[in-house]
Amino acid sequence: MKEKYQQIMGAFLLGIVVPGVAFGFGGWRVAEKLPRSALPALSSASEQETAVPTEPEKDQPLTLNVLMPDGQLKEMDTEEYVIGVVLAEMPTSFAPDALKAQAVVARTYALKRGQEGIRHSEGAVCTDPGCCQAYLSTEEYLDGLGYMEDVEKVKAAVADTAGEVLTYSGKLIEATYFSCSGGKTEDAAAVWGQDYPYLQTVESPGEENVSEYREERQFSAAEFSKALGRKLEGDPDEWLGWTTYTKGGGVDTMVICGKTYEGTQLRQLLGLNSTAFFMHAEGGRIYVATYGKGHRVGMSQCGAGAMAASGKNYREILAHYYLGAELTTMTQPQ
Repeated sequence: MKEKYQQIMGAFLLGIVVPGVAFGFGGWRVAEKLPRSALPALSSASEQETAVPTEPEKDQPLTLNVLMPDGQLKEMDTEEYVIGVVLAEMPTSFAPDALKAQAVVARTYALKRGQEGIRHSEGAVCTDPGCCQAYLSTEEYLDGLGYMEDVEKVKAAVADTAGEVLTYSGKLIEATYFSCSGGKTEDAAAVWGQDYPYLQTVESPGEENVSEYREERQFSAAEFSKALGRKLEGDPDEWLGWTTYTKGGGVDTMVICGKTYEGTQLRQLLGLNSTAFFMHAEGGRIYVATYGKGHRVGMSQCGAGAMAASGKNYREILAHYYLGAELTTMTQPQ
């Protein structure tokens, strides 16, 4: 993959995406329920919730306000925007059903952000992958990044899922996604402190051969101390204490020289790919093995790629990563 594309992908896949509060909406109709056979068993908390359909209040507009890098707002056709997001966010070498899953998720995420209107004025979404989603126009993609057959492949995936979004209890979901889970996704509550019944930990097999699956790093005692912003005393081999883990295999808390850190805090301080890491000290150095890349909540892009390559369709992929969500189609303005 070419350098500019890698930079754009890498920025987003660090996983700086925080879910907002679910709001009501209108202009949707349920097209089909995602197949129950593809869903893992729901937790008891999810089973106790009752999905209550909401009455449409108004039609969803067919355009989005997109905040461009130059600071200007551009009104863009929703499907045109989704093509640009898929080009920027997922390798076009992935199987068509992985691209279709990405298209549905990108469309849902953008409409949710625009609906709330919290991050940007006029309900806009931006092209900064650290805030909303990355975006590349067809011209930008073809300018040294890829080929026309790649664009046509993405356009076909978007067209095949035109207007489709994910909902839960009649509302757009927080359709978060990331690069690689390292084998298992994470609960939203473990990362952001807010629980969503459709963002629960699930297995994500087939990622073992991608470069993002595992990263190994090591720190000298001085480097480790500096990263934590503390002067750590004593033998470095005895710095690491008790560690607790989340259901998704991420570090929940870790004690280092008598101070308790959250896994999300250590990921940021040490610049790790995810919170799914294991640490040990030996010979005065700290060794860290990290699994996955990103916040690990929602859909794993590498996992989706593996599922599509094994013959799963995009509905099955979405059902696997977003528990109990429904595939819903937008109604058009009359």
